[in-house]
Amino acid sequence: MRPGSTARNARTARSTRTARTATALTLSCLTLLGTAATAGAHAPAVAGAKACTAGTGPYQRPLEKYLGRPVDGTQSTADCEAIRAFQVEHDVETTNGYASLATYRTMVAAEAADDPNADGDCPVRKERVTCVDLDRQLLWVQTSDSVDFGPVPIRSGRDTEETRLGWHSVYWRSRDHVSTIYNNAPMPYSQFFDGGQAIHGRLDPLYDGGGSAGCVNLSLDNAEKLWNLLDVDDLVYIWGAKPGTAD
Repeated sequence: MRPGSTARNARTARSTRTARTATALTLSCLTLLGTAATAGAHAPAVAGAKACTAGTGPYQRPLEKYLGRPVDGTQSTADCEAIRAFQVEHDVETTNGYASLATYRTMVAAEAADDPNADGDCPVRKERVTCVDLDRQLLWVQTSDSVDFGPVPIRSGRDTEETRLGWHSVYWRSRDHVSTIYNNAPMPYSQFFDGGQAIHGRLDPLYDGGGSAGCVNLSLDNAEKLWNLLDVDDLVYIWGAKPGTAD
């Protein structure tokens, strides 16, 4: 054996053992990281978030379809969470994941947002026109082909007290109006278009009690916005039939 070969061999052996140890430590670290990542993937999205437990709602299928969920008409936890996220995003009054009428009406407005007059039901005029679609329970304002406001959900007249169809115009406005017919019921931001029928805000939840007595009801926030946009003599065009009122 040549002089110094023993020392070189010893150094080589030590280097090999060191390399093997480093490789083992690296693999161990990667395994631990992978385990942590996998555990994180199955952890709740928000620690301590309230479980979404609302049951199947009356408008389950259309909301499932709109939200890209499996359309089976039966609420799942994932359905509930998707509906709740939609409610939060669109300021629906109740955000519990239940497929309610208010959530459905908000969905219809969201669905129509890009072009509410796609079917051409509301006549296009150079003047400003408030369009009231009773079929979809929507209202928007357009000038020529431009949408100035909405679409927003509405509540129109119940059966036997339907909102009157056709062309009208705003003939009187009363910001803090109180009904002289219905027990002094508040009618904020009233814009009367035909006799006692007006577009106005509602202090209570919009869909309580089914239909109105003929007026076009809006949420208070939307009624105020419309009040600030319209004026006396502005045109109103109404067509269709509220679901459940067609003879």
